[in-house]
Amino acid sequence: MAGLTLAQAEQHLNEWLTADSAVAKGQAYSLGGRTFTRADAAVIRENIRYWQQMVKQLARGGVRARGAVVPIR
Repeated sequence: MAGLTLAQAEQHLNEWLTADSAVAKGQAYSLGGRTFTRADAAVIRENIRYWQQMVKQLARGGVRARGAVVPIR
C-alpha cells in the first residue's frame, strides 16, 4: 500500500483486534460497512495477521524486497 504510514497501519490493526474481541464475546462488529460475527472469525484473524505484518514492515522502515529494505514514502 503506497503512502501508508505506521500510524495508519497500527490503527487498522487495532480496529481488527477490537473486532476480534467483540466477536469472541458473541457480539457483532461493523467495520468498513461490513458486519462481522463469529462465523467471520477466520477473516478477522487473516486481517490481523496482514496488519501485524504491515506494522512490522513499516516499523523497520520499509518493505523487504530481495533481501533489501525498500523505504516506503
